[in-house]
Amino acid sequence: MSTSERLTYLLEQARLRRATSAEYRELLQLISSDEQGEIVRLLDTWHGAGTTESTASTEYDHAYWQQAVKEILDADNSARQPVMLPVKNRIYFLQRYWWAAACIILLTAGAYYLSKQTRQPAVAVASPVKDIAPGGNRAVLTLSDGSQITLDSAGNGILAQQGNTRITKLSNGQLAYSGSGNPEGKILYNTMSTPPGGQYQLILPDGTGVWLNAASSISYPTAFTGNERSVTVTGEAYFEVVKNEKMPFRVKAGNTTIDVLGTHFNINAYKDEASINTTLLEGAVRVNIAQQQQQLRPGQQARVMANGASIQVVDHADISEVMAWKAGFFSFNDADLPAVMRQLSRWYNVEVKYEGRIPQRVFTGEIGRNLTLSQVLKGLTKTRIKYRIENGNRIIIQP
Repeated sequence: MSTSERLTYLLEQARLRRATSAEYRELLQLISSDEQGEIVRLLDTWHGAGTTESTASTEYDHAYWQQAVKEILDADNSARQPVMLPVKNRIYFLQRYWWAAACIILLTAGAYYLSKQTRQPAVAVASPVKDIAPGGNRAVLTLSDGSQITLDSAGNGILAQQGNTRITKLSNGQLAYSGSGNPEGKILYNTMSTPPGGQYQLILPDGTGVWLNAASSISYPTAFTGNERSVTVTGEAYFEVVKNEKMPFRVKAGNTTIDVLGTHFNINAYKDEASINTTLLEGAVRVNIAQQQQQLRPGQQARVMANGASIQVVDHADISEVMAWKAGFFSFNDADLPAVMRQLSRWYNVEVKYEGRIPQRVFTGEIGRNLTLSQVLKGLTKTRIKYRIENGNRIIIQP
């Protein structure tokens, strides 16, 4: 097999996320020794751009790519802790090879544009500012009387009593409810809220597990009574619902209601996203809007647009991309720049603004959520994304 054929194979394996760790290392070695611009020409072919003549004359900055790879490899070693994560039914040490994913982001987004644009001087970034740490387990619990408990700083053990229900912070950091509710029969409600840069786990009174992503909330009764279990969600949450046919589980999010018997599913209902997405991992759910409803099978995703006019069903949702946040990483599959920045904004608690036209870039790859903001932004500069940071927490994306 020729070098060109081998490079084609490795790029395709990486693009499809099928490459082994050894293949990633081999690809990186080929990138570093790519004197003739084979990568740029192959990406041109994938994007269907140009003719043989134009491709052959493509300018290729070998020194630029060598430096790009070197900077990725020289990133803070403390961020490369091995974490086992499922991706496309394969197991990778994501943090150990996060640089490989970053290289794929560079390849799929950066090289193509670099090959089509006149070379610009190196990107000038604003003066160094204090780095921003990644998010963590942070949340606030609002009790039925309006009082609040900051969960990340609260000690383990019983935190409060709501009627006959005890609220306990477990040794693993989860919040759990146990008991029989209010002896007077009055339904008491609690709300757990995560700030930007926060996430948290909760065990509801019926044993249902809930994982909240950043800038999200869930409101629920301290004990489930009557003929249904009903909760309200904003932002993003993953549920593992305990089955109880006599008391169906119901989730309300914006203009969408999800009816559940017992199942695992994720709901993304951020207000700044174009749709409310419900993705089913196992079991069965029914998504309802106005007078329309749609039953989902495992692997399907229901999308409800902001106007709530209809339900669009995706038959083969990318489960690994949907569940990446819960597993501890970002996953992008042909995501545009605003989609990437919305996720970074929530996790690092930063504001994102754009000056002029938004750069047209497409990003594919996975990066751990335990990296600092500067480490993540370093990858953006390799795709000729120019930015500056103001007031410590505002990212300005420039033309």
